[in-house]
Amino acid sequence: MSDHSRTTLLTGRIGAICVLAFAIAYGIGASRIDYSFSSDPLGPRAVPLILAGILGVLALFYLRSPGSAEGFPSGVLLLRVLAVPVILIASVAVFEPAGFAASIFLLTFGTGMIFGAPPLKAVIGAAGHAALWWVIFAWLLEVYLPVGALFG
Repeated sequence: MSDHSRTTLLTGRIGAICVLAFAIAYGIGASRIDYSFSSDPLGPRAVPLILAGILGVLALFYLRSPGSAEGFPSGVLLLRVLAVPVILIASVAVFEPAGFAASIFLLTFGTGMIFGAPPLKAVIGAAGHAALWWVIFAWLLEVYLPVGALFG
């Protein structure tokens, strides 16, 4: 077996382990759903637990036989790959203090910048994206969206 194919197998297996860890965490979170208010015989736990189980089984299959995968990114690509979850965590962190629209704006703007959008286009796209979801949720679906402690 060549060194390149060992690296791709390792990459696939590391990915499978990450997916398996996510499936376990998702299953644990799903098992903690309180459903005393539900009249459904299965309750709201059923679908997330089924999804976690399916995801875990598929991760185990992929762990056993990962096939070919690309190697780990390096350099600038690695920084971009790592920046995406950082932007996601930052947008979740500002959700409560800054509200839904600011959180979506930050997520879209940051992702646009990571993938090389010019700043003006990233701002326009992020503002449009935040406005679109605000209209869909707040006006069309009449879902309450928090404006955040800073703005309201």
